[in-house]
Amino acid sequence: MAVNFDGMQEIRMTEVEEETLVNEEVALDEAVSGGWHIVLYNDDHNTFDHVIDCLMAYCGHEVLQAEQCALIVHTKGKCSVKNGDYDELEPICTALTERDLTAEVEPT
Repeated sequence: MAVNFDGMQEIRMTEVEEETLVNEEVALDEAVSGGWHIVLYNDDHNTFDHVIDCLMAYCGHEVLQAEQCALIVHTKGKCSVKNGDYDELEPICTALTERDLTAEVEPT
């Protein structure tokens, strides 16, 4: 630790500490700014029509894309329905869950 000209303590990092800090900041930026998707999970109570309508209304899907995602969710148990930034996806996912769908924003 050193003291600079105005009497404040100055903390100096080693090159390894500085590189680690930069890597953590880059990872955080990447995590927040991209690399996220909404995963829709299968359930036993929503109809195909309801799921399709929600995907069209909140994810911007065309009819065919919404139908295909609904079928994948039904057969595989889950489907990635929208990619983007976390801040963009979180309100969309909230809207889906408020309509009784089971969905989560997850990193890709």
